[in-house]
Amino acid sequence: MPTTLADLPLIASGKVREMYDLGDRLLMVASDRISTYDVVHPTPIPDKGKVLTALSVFWFEQTGTIVPNHLLSATDGVPDEARGRALSVRKLEMLPVECVVRGYLTGSGWKDYQATGAVAGIALPDGLLDSEQLPEPIFTPSTKADVGHDETIDFDRAAQIVGDRAVMEQLRDLSIALYSFAAEHARSRGVILADTKFEFGRDADGVLRVGDEVLTPDSSRFWPADTYEVGRAQPSFDKQYVRDWAAGTGWDKKPPAPTIPDDVVAGTRARYVEAYETITGEPFAAWIARTDSEQT
Repeated sequence: MPTTLADLPLIASGKVREMYDLGDRLLMVASDRISTYDVVHPTPIPDKGKVLTALSVFWFEQTGTIVPNHLLSATDGVPDEARGRALSVRKLEMLPVECVVRGYLTGSGWKDYQATGAVAGIALPDGLLDSEQLPEPIFTPSTKADVGHDETIDFDRAAQIVGDRAVMEQLRDLSIALYSFAAEHARSRGVILADTKFEFGRDADGVLRVGDEVLTPDSSRFWPADTYEVGRAQPSFDKQYVRDWAAGTGWDKKPPAPTIPDDVVAGTRARYVEAYETITGEPFAAWIARTDSEQT
């Protein structure tokens, strides 16, 4: 009989993903769940998990010459019910920091800059505006919080957490190289990659690999280049649409999260799909056909 998700040992479940044990590999499954302010809404966004998975595969394939990754297959060993939203991946021992690269001043970086003139201990020029491009990308690592928000830290603190400054320097250089490659590609497609985060780990042979998801709307800020304007917040290809709606509901940002109305669900799905199609240059339906047609 075909294997189903229910047949597999579940080893981790997060806000968006489940991880299953495949013996010498893992099955990483992206759901259609969506969260704002660290609380999961009861309403899924159709195809969101498939978009996250498809974009990760695209970027893993594009960046393999920069750094190895954990991807093994989008079809081999993937149960039919999870096709298109699941990946078979190598097991990694993950390093305990998130590797954030910022090319533009926005989000928490903009707030930190307003307060201190610096981000993650990196002093920036005076007079920068909201959403302004930085003179060069900066590496602003953060903690990995089991509960609540990650905390931005400076490079020295990150090196202490990892326990090896040379490894931290390698993570910084690889992260900036990945960001720079992806930002150039995205810009050629009419999309600005404002910032992103990566997670790295070592495989059984000690090889450093980028893991989890990469360069998706859940781990990155993608802005349409044709509407970009310095000095204000930017529209984006991510869950900001839901976040803006949630902020206007009067919800206190504590569980339970409110049900998302149909028009916001449809608008959010459209933004995720548009991100995939714009960045990859292929219709989203092509990803569905690819993962449906390939045999295990």
